[in-house]
Amino acid sequence: QVQLVESGGGLVQPGGSLRLSCAASGFTFAEYSMGWFRQAPGKGREGVSCISAGGGSTYYGDSVKGRFTTSRDNDKNTVYLQMNSLKPEDTGVYYCAKKAFYSCSEEILNKNAYWGQGTQVTVSS
Repeated sequence: QVQLVESGGGLVQPGGSLRLSCAASGFTFAEYSMGWFRQAPGKGREGVSCISAGGGSTYYGDSVKGRFTTSRDNDKNTVYLQMNSLKPEDTGVYYCAKKAFYSCSEEILNKNAYWGQGTQVTVSS
């Protein structure tokens, strides 16, 4: 079955950086786009990023554009989220998600077929 295991979260000061990783198994990784979404306390889910199956196309939510970068290694079945210039409002649980598609778009950014248990990111001084 589909398994997604996130790692790399933690506590970081404003302006700092973190790199999240997601190890995927149970499906043909290179055939699906992958994404990240987050949920802050008391708020709904927010799509963060999407990367196409081949890695050639990416899409980001407006609040993270220019600060976050997603990438993938199809040989290692792993997707990454590099987060720079972190702000307190980036605090939340970050989830890795498998899409039901091979491409990305604004609509696909917020559509997730499977997701992992999440990893906590806290941005605070």
